[in-house]
Amino acid sequence: MKLNTKHRHSGTRRRPITRPIAAAFLGATLLTGCQQTNQFLFIGDLASAYNREIWWMSVWAIVLSIIIFVGVSYALFYTVNKFREDRHDAPPAQFHGNNRLEVILVAVPVVIVFGLSILTVRTMAILNPTPAQATKIDVLGKQFWWNFAYPETTSDAGGVVTNGNEIIMPTKQPVALTITSGDVIHGFWAPNIGGQRAAMPAVKKTWQIDTTRAGVYQGNCSQLCGGSHANMRYKVVALDQDRYNTTLAAMKAYRAPEPAPGSAEARGYALFMQGKASTQAVACAACHRVQGTPAAGAAGPDLSFFGTRRTLGAGMWEAMTADRWAEPKAKEHLHEWIKHSPTVKPGSLMPTYDGSEYLSKGQKLKGGVLTDTEIDDISAYLRSLKLPEEADYWSGTPNYGANASGGTQ
Repeated sequence: MKLNTKHRHSGTRRRPITRPIAAAFLGATLLTGCQQTNQFLFIGDLASAYNREIWWMSVWAIVLSIIIFVGVSYALFYTVNKFREDRHDAPPAQFHGNNRLEVILVAVPVVIVFGLSILTVRTMAILNPTPAQATKIDVLGKQFWWNFAYPETTSDAGGVVTNGNEIIMPTKQPVALTITSGDVIHGFWAPNIGGQRAAMPAVKKTWQIDTTRAGVYQGNCSQLCGGSHANMRYKVVALDQDRYNTTLAAMKAYRAPEPAPGSAEARGYALFMQGKASTQAVACAACHRVQGTPAAGAAGPDLSFFGTRRTLGAGMWEAMTADRWAEPKAKEHLHEWIKHSPTVKPGSLMPTYDGSEYLSKGQKLKGGVLTDTEIDDISAYLRSLKLPEEADYWSGTPNYGANASGGTQ
């Protein structure tokens, strides 16, 4: 496992050359700010109805642009060639007042703009309305992470089912995203499944995304939002309907397992819930939620299914091996993340647990202290927070754009 900054192409089937290849590279560049992800971002992915509509509207715009370019170029070269100075001694004829020419010069652009306007309005009429039967997901963007909630699914343990930095959605049907921000303006954009939308504080806007193909796709913040803008990523996991229903049902029924007495998980659970007052180490539960426990914090991402997730730090690291966060290198990254998150991710609002100073909302604060063993205990508890095997939404799901082994190790 390593820092998720390398751009890799998959060994999967190549996309048809008729799709906007140039737009793909532009989209990848714009999305990632100063860094590259390890996934191939493609705004011409025609598995999405949104992208298909935009693509066919773009075809008309491109065709008209080519016609205009060819027409203007022909008129320019014809005029330059026919009226060259070395071929004509007399002054050129003046055509001021040529009504037919003036009508043509005005009418042609008006017809073109009118045609493009009709295409645009048609596309907006198709894409903007959200069907009543659409799957509803609430999206919250904050510096510098994402939270995804399922407002129509209430957990058996209480509260709405949510997941941090990994959004699970069904295929072959519209998904209605209601997007907002908890601080500054962010940009929600996963090019393979639809267009981008702004996440604005105190404003909720609903729009639809979709895909016909199950897979894992890359998403990023597309609006400069602070020091770790390029590190504000997320994964979209699109599942076929049956798998989606199974996963959502498991999320609904999920309760965090009770650790065995005296185990590392039990010690980690106590630290997670209570912190360590003697060293001013803040309890993780103050900021994070774990379904089925007293932890109900909302300042940070929901950690209910952390053991099933394969991303850490809003996608800064990925654990794509079967061992996930128990794999030695991944375990080391998780340890460092808990120990001093603001050091490994600038702008992170998590407190430090090595006694170092960190910034929180412009104020310099001193973190509490946990030993390496205590941090490992918290790590062990987080790794135990897993959905049942049949609800593991990563298992067997194609990771589009990652390397042949399934992702960055």
